Amino acid sequence: MSRHIDIELTSQSGDGSWTWRAAGARQPKGVVAGSLVPEGQSPGSVLRAEVEIGLEGIEVLSLSAAKPLRSEQKAARIEVVGTPKRAPDVSVILAPGSGKRPRRRDDERDGDDRPRGPRKDGRRSDRPGAERTGGERPRSGGPGGSGSGPGSGSGSGPRRPGPRRPGEGGGGGGGEGRPARGERPAVPTSTVHRNAMLATLRPEQIPVAEQLLRGGIPAVRQAIDAQNAAAKTSGALPASTDALMAMAEELLPVVKLADWKDRASAAQTAGKDFRLRELRAVVAASRTVILDEEGRGLAKALRESLERRVTALREEWLARISNALNDGRVQQALEASIRPTEPGTRVPADLAVRLAAAAGEAMTAELAPEEWMTLLDTVVQSAVRRTVKPAGIPKDEVAQQAARHAAGSVPALAKLLGLRIPPPPPRRLVTAQRISPTGG
Repeated sequence: MSRHIDIELTSQSGDGSWTWRAAGARQPKGVVAGSLVPEGQSPGSVLRAEVEIGLEGIEVLSLSAAKPLRSEQKAARIEVVGTPKRAPDVSVILAPGSGKRPRRRDDERDGDDRPRGPRKDGRRSDRPGAERTGGERPRSGGPGGSGSGPGSGSGSGPRRPGPRRPGEGGGGGGGEGRPARGERPAVPTSTVHRNAMLATLRPEQIPVAEQLLRGGIPAVRQAIDAQNAAAKTSGALPASTDALMAMAEELLPVVKLADWKDRASAAQTAGKDFRLRELRAVVAASRTVILDEEGRGLAKALRESLERRVTALREEWLARISNALNDGRVQQALEASIRPTEPGTRVPADLAVRLAAAAGEAMTAELAPEEWMTLLDTVVQSAVRRTVKPAGIPKDEVAQQAARHAAGSVPALAKLLGLRIPPPPPRRLVTAQRISPTGG
């Protein structure tokens, strides 16, 4: 299918043919026979050309005088609406917290002058959210009574601390785990390889490559459909869909490689400041692109960096558990074991034996019921629950009831209560339901 573009004559050879390029381009594009060029033309003349785009190039079918409003004729390219300005060829690392309003902690609200809701006693509450509730928010009670459950800030019982995430304070040195909310570094970006790739393309390939960077093949299809719909409304010739899609398929590996290289370069430049989740995504994406020599080197370096960081996190996690056991902080050791650095990571056998033995020795009948139940809750969530053998159960009805409920997870409790030891829970098997063609 033919279409019209504006071309510029660049030079005339001895046989009468002319070389031409797209209007506004830098390099010559092709050759047109002298019989098609109107008389009186000179190098630099801009003509209206009827061309046919194929897989082997662009063939000029006819030439005529260009229309006066040449800047308004955009049929030669895919119209890209809202294309962002091309960034400079440098890696850009945004400052942490830029563009975001930092969250304030409860102890930083002294100077806040926002309106507060009235409390029941007529005074204004200092706690945010009082406007909605109209007073203090009720707190749920735990097994030991009202206000003694996890997360309660009042009551007679101590507050149960929740498990800490890797890298947070308490129970060991701070590693390179997840930073606190509001302190996470911004993900660095780079456009060096994308800009270099676009600079090597022909003028008619650049809009297609930009759409591929925007959203892949689906983005190219949407841009072609939008342009053809606009051409149909204005009466212009539609774009050659087959030729443009063939061009997009040809450019896709090159575009994907350049995009991945930019992500990999940003990860390598940021080092340990690059988020671990993003680094895993970049390493996984390296298996979906066709890498060149430079790309293979980047992928190998990032895999080694990922392995080092994961190993360091795992060693720091195990060290926190060991240090807590050495200091007699059984509760903190159990909480740390609940939150491994990697999904599916298990505590080594020797450390698991130590952890189960320490938990069993700490759960004595002389321990306060609230503390004993807090320790029991953590044991039930841990991976060593079936090997923990509590030394005793407090003489408290609530604690006895909690032990009976947890006997399925901690079998040693059933022996202390005089119950039959329950069997281990069966493995969960996920089976696919077969559906017949008739829907039965």
